[in-house]
Amino acid sequence: MSNSLDSFNCRRTLKVGDKDYTYFSLVEAEKNGLDGIAKLPFSMKVLLENLLRNEDGRSVTKADIVAIRDWIADRGTAGHEIAYRPARVLMQDFTGVPAVVDLAAMRDGIKALGGDPQKINPLVPVDLVIDHSVIVDEFGTPMAFKRNVDLEYERNGERYRFLKWGQQAFKNFRVVPPGTGICHQVNLEYLGQTVWTKDEDGETVAYPDTCVGTDSHTTMINGLGVLGWGVGGIEAEAAMLGQPVSMLLPEVIGFKITGKLKEGVTATDLVLTVVQMLRKKGVVGKFVEFYGEGLANMTLADRATIGNMGPEYGATCGFFPVDKETLNYLTVSGRASDRIALVEAYSRAQEMFWMPGAAEPVFTDTLELDLGEVVPSMAGPKRPEGRIPLEGIAAGFEQSLVKEYKKDASEADKRWKVEGEDFDLGHGDVAIAAITSCTNTSNPSVLIGAGLLARNANRLGLKQKPWVKTSLAPGSQVVAEYLEKSGLQKELDQIGFNLVGFGCTTCIGNSGPLPAPVSKTINDKGLIAAGVLSGNRNFEGRISPDVQANYLASPPLVVAYALAGTVTRDLTKEPIGQDKDGNDVFLRDIWPTNQEIQEFIHKHVTRDLFVQKYAEVFKGDENWQAVQVPAGETYAWDDDSTYVQNPPYFVGMGQKAVDVGDIKGARILGLFGDKITTDHISPAGSIKAASPAGKYLTDNGVGVADFNQYGTRRGNHEVMMRGTFANIRIRNFMLGENGREGGYTIHYPSKEEMSIYDAAMQYKHEGVPLVVFAGVEYGNGSSRDWAAKGTNLLGVKAVVAQSFERIHRSNLVGMGVIPFVFEEGTSWASLGLKGDETVTIEGLETIKPRQTMVAKVTYADGATREVPIICRIDTLDELDYYRNGGILQYVLRDLAA
Repeated sequence: MSNSLDSFNCRRTLKVGDKDYTYFSLVEAEKNGLDGIAKLPFSMKVLLENLLRNEDGRSVTKADIVAIRDWIADRGTAGHEIAYRPARVLMQDFTGVPAVVDLAAMRDGIKALGGDPQKINPLVPVDLVIDHSVIVDEFGTPMAFKRNVDLEYERNGERYRFLKWGQQAFKNFRVVPPGTGICHQVNLEYLGQTVWTKDEDGETVAYPDTCVGTDSHTTMINGLGVLGWGVGGIEAEAAMLGQPVSMLLPEVIGFKITGKLKEGVTATDLVLTVVQMLRKKGVVGKFVEFYGEGLANMTLADRATIGNMGPEYGATCGFFPVDKETLNYLTVSGRASDRIALVEAYSRAQEMFWMPGAAEPVFTDTLELDLGEVVPSMAGPKRPEGRIPLEGIAAGFEQSLVKEYKKDASEADKRWKVEGEDFDLGHGDVAIAAITSCTNTSNPSVLIGAGLLARNANRLGLKQKPWVKTSLAPGSQVVAEYLEKSGLQKELDQIGFNLVGFGCTTCIGNSGPLPAPVSKTINDKGLIAAGVLSGNRNFEGRISPDVQANYLASPPLVVAYALAGTVTRDLTKEPIGQDKDGNDVFLRDIWPTNQEIQEFIHKHVTRDLFVQKYAEVFKGDENWQAVQVPAGETYAWDDDSTYVQNPPYFVGMGQKAVDVGDIKGARILGLFGDKITTDHISPAGSIKAASPAGKYLTDNGVGVADFNQYGTRRGNHEVMMRGTFANIRIRNFMLGENGREGGYTIHYPSKEEMSIYDAAMQYKHEGVPLVVFAGVEYGNGSSRDWAAKGTNLLGVKAVVAQSFERIHRSNLVGMGVIPFVFEEGTSWASLGLKGDETVTIEGLETIKPRQTMVAKVTYADGATREVPIICRIDTLDELDYYRNGGILQYVLRDLAA
């Protein structure tokens, strides 16, 4: 077994049925020196087990394990760093493609070293779910689903061929084809196991199911008692290749739940309340764990809804312990009976099974919510934490119209004629009503609720307003099936909520174009149109370029607002519309009862349904089966592809790592200020025609209309390196005192101003190494793999900053770029750097973690200065990565040997 040490003598055998499992007992570990650990939060027990099982004396030491015992005293404020090994990795197609590109390139690399390409496989299980590419082009018709799927395959053929090759070529790597569902819902309904098992050296080891994912909403799986969160591509690749993910022991905020939800209040209302409370509390970078007697009144789908929106309240995760409800859900969703028995036996043996009346764990801090106080709500118009009770929506919009959108109050009731249509439009009219996204489409109570509300509206003859773009994009085929079987899909179809696709649609901006006359009126008249969606994000400009005010709402409310057609009406008091006889109909007249919703769920959401829909989940529909891919253990790269290219990481790489050379006479590529985010560094969003990436695509025969965006071209390093440091808001202080925005620099000694990419290529041609200087918190924000990959490919050997964001620092090391920090009180500005200096850093061959080095700066006038800098390679593992040129090269040589 990989675990070579057992300092707390806690390795034991658990018998479940007629099967024996090896496990690392927390109860025994407590007796053998880890006193008091029974009081730890459940999520911390998961981390403790992880360290006990992986103790090797190098990446995980006895001191790391003791640090978790000591957490009870310091409550996570000590900031101890640990090496954590998740059981598996979850990916979606946008962020997963680069990882598969790297694996494919590693196969070519090992072949070049004379090794066996079959050795290159993920070392932990990886599931990639294709869910980010469907766009709502067609809606409101029975043909919408087929038309959108056809367009999806047309646009993404190259990427899909590549991923299908990966599905066939790699062991431990599964692809869930397009049209199946959203990665988080497929994870909840099928992939997640709560307790994971692995056969090793003739025995079966059982341990908590844990995962990292390349999508921030991976946190949804915490509802199932599975510890999981989103990471960047490089951490995901490291985990996939068996390397630990470095993390700090977190503070854990306990969120106490009491009481139960009132009649007519939904899980969405609850999650929007939780988001608002936790944002106010401030939980960024912390774990949140839910506890208290109210858990007994929460379905698993309700818990998953809260877990899902971890990124919106800012926490690393929102964890729910395993209990009776977890076992119920595993049963209904079709998990194997021996797995369910193991989950119960293991959780009880580890004292990780929650029961009403259980002792409360120790937390860093706590807050509390009585479910009975939650009221119907929406969040908007531009922030997920901007929750407003339903009765305040109309008044809130009116305020925003003047304050945020700078419109004259006299315009509030004005209407404008829509050319060629028999309706007019005004501010606050609902242009998009979308039942979409992972947050809510996993929850039968709100989807059945939406269907029943539609049925009640149809009986009274209510119709959706003609200017509303309606859509239903469920998170899994199970949802479509129970809506169909219960007869509720017919009711939804009748008011325009036809199935448009399975996947992330409106929530990530894949809402598709609005009908041309509606779009034209909105833009010509400067209308503030509204979107109402059951999603998790409503940031400005995210949902649709035409729709500025976006509200997060439960699916039944999405249907209600499609009928009302505006957010300027108070639906708690004013009529939603008129019935066939002209009588006013109010929202309360068509809102279904909790009891009716539960009866429908009981009757139609069954175990058989899950078993049937997930029986052949990796097979895909006829479209996927028709995708032709060349067989072969290495990928047949297409040199003409503008989506997928073989990256140059392993070109000319030898069997042994070459000694790290010193950095001599390096030129400066950029002088950057404080808090440069990974969004500044990494390519994102649309590709401009005049940019280096735009020129590359044009030169390769791609029309501007087909540029797509950086996200879809993450598998092509030629596009991505051209977009690195090219953000329109990044400011390089080499260009004048206040710097200049956009990705520009000055090439020396020619003093020519050019794009950062062009300068980097010029220096590469001249054989000149590069360094980058920055201020405090360099690389903060989300972890973005291309922020480090692009830096490496541009020829940057070192980044010297005042401080780094933790994950970007480790990503740089993972890509073979060495991070240094100045001593306290020193900065590039205090050294008087202008960007025309050269920099030499010697002694890299014998460098040690956190060693103080010297950067020799030669100024333009020939003067020199020796500047102390501290190496931020922090661990011995990281030193190995750096000496090998990066984590991929390290793993490749290791496997080749």
